[in-house]
Amino acid sequence: MLPRRGLFALGSATLVAALAPAPAAAAPRRYPFTLGVASGDPLPDGVILWTRLAPSPFEPMGGLTYASHRVSWQLARDDRFRTVIRSGTATATAEYGHSVHVDVRGLEPGREYWYRFRTGGHVSATGRTRTMPAQGSSPGRLRFAAASCQAYQDGWFTAYRHLAAEDLDLVFFLGDYIYEGAITPDGGNRFDTSLRLPDTYTLASDTLDLYRMRYALYHTDPDLQAAHAAFPWVVTWDDHEVQDNYAAGVSRYPVDPVDFLVHRANAYRAYWENLPLRLPQLPAGPDALLYRRLRYGDLATAHVLDTRQYRSDQACGDNLRAGCAARDDAGRTILGRAQRDWLLDGMSDSGTHWNLIAQQVMMAECHYGGPAARMDMDKWDGYAADRRAVLLHAGRVPGTVVLTGDIHFNYAADLRVDFARPGTPAVGVELVCTSISSGGDGSESTPNLEQQLAFNPHLRFANAQRGYVRAELTRERLRADYRVVPYVTRLDAPILTRASFVTERTRPGLVHT
Repeated sequence: MLPRRGLFALGSATLVAALAPAPAAAAPRRYPFTLGVASGDPLPDGVILWTRLAPSPFEPMGGLTYASHRVSWQLARDDRFRTVIRSGTATATAEYGHSVHVDVRGLEPGREYWYRFRTGGHVSATGRTRTMPAQGSSPGRLRFAAASCQAYQDGWFTAYRHLAAEDLDLVFFLGDYIYEGAITPDGGNRFDTSLRLPDTYTLASDTLDLYRMRYALYHTDPDLQAAHAAFPWVVTWDDHEVQDNYAAGVSRYPVDPVDFLVHRANAYRAYWENLPLRLPQLPAGPDALLYRRLRYGDLATAHVLDTRQYRSDQACGDNLRAGCAARDDAGRTILGRAQRDWLLDGMSDSGTHWNLIAQQVMMAECHYGGPAARMDMDKWDGYAADRRAVLLHAGRVPGTVVLTGDIHFNYAADLRVDFARPGTPAVGVELVCTSISSGGDGSESTPNLEQQLAFNPHLRFANAQRGYVRAELTRERLRADYRVVPYVTRLDAPILTRASFVTERTRPGLVHT
């Protein structure tokens, strides 16, 4: 029997061959579009369309054989497809989990389109997408949502049903699209007796097949499907797409480093297969270029970061630490030098009113107690030199807004170069969105959150409920609404706005409204 790393080597050798797929098999007999449709990374003239064939989503290969399938697609100006302006045929190959990524170009800027897929006699659900405004245009506003952390086993994705009904231009997803740990046959906190997951879901994901099956489970959720079908998404990963709190090539567990890179390669490959991403983001083994930049006319530039793949190992053994001098080491990085230079140069050269930094972990300083109390070494608090570099730069570039996920709490924070001097001007703001479901039902607050508000004066808001952040950018002002649901362990939770804040582009600082 081949060792595990040898099995992956054989699999990766077929990667280039997949670009020249085998002859197509007959169309699937059973409905293959069980995972829905999605679009992403819009440009002024194009967008990525995605689907994946899986007539039996909880089985390896989605219930299909190791064969290719031809899939046709259409993109229209109307939801009834009376005016189809682009169409074509793609190949769903087994090498890529029978996923389909269509990079449609030649579209008009700043307008809505509708799309769908077909194979055999089967037609997918209809998705709606939107292109970015023309590069030289001056749009008056951008409406978006930020979401993260959707542990299937922790509860229902009801927040997505409400998000799908919002009036938005796009959605930022900031990490933890899946969770790698075991899921019970009835879906954990969902207690869904109709689910009956196979026993393979009680295994932690580490192989390509297990990751593919995990994504398939998540994509079967109807509320997640609705949110994907409603808007184009801009996605990035955090840790749970691979393993909790991993750092670059370092596992949090004592495993062989080569074996962990095999694990990471499987996870990265499945991530690309299951989300609307372009070919430049396709992994090469354990490496993937996920950080990228999108522009919304001259109103905003979105810098999408990867704070996992290039970071130094967490300081002082990770977790909450007090008195950790290593966190200030100038040689430690959360971005890696190349990505940090790319970000700083891009902020300077964006030529837009606003710079949105879409990333994973909390950038604002956060003391768990008084000034000498513990700080979280997995966050930017553990990488003080990189944070200082970014915030110093933000002080010279008006309109910096950091969008963050990861922590399963809502926070609103003013960003300062020196958080120990609360009287100094803010150089930007941070909107931390809570989880969609991770952590279960949540609550209005917790004793820890109350303590953080008391000892971190730059924190304007903290909340422990589930939901997402809805925001609107205009030429000179940002408004953010923290949208929350009261529970996720039961269906049909209502939505409400828990808090709202505004900030001005040239005078950053969150004001409660």
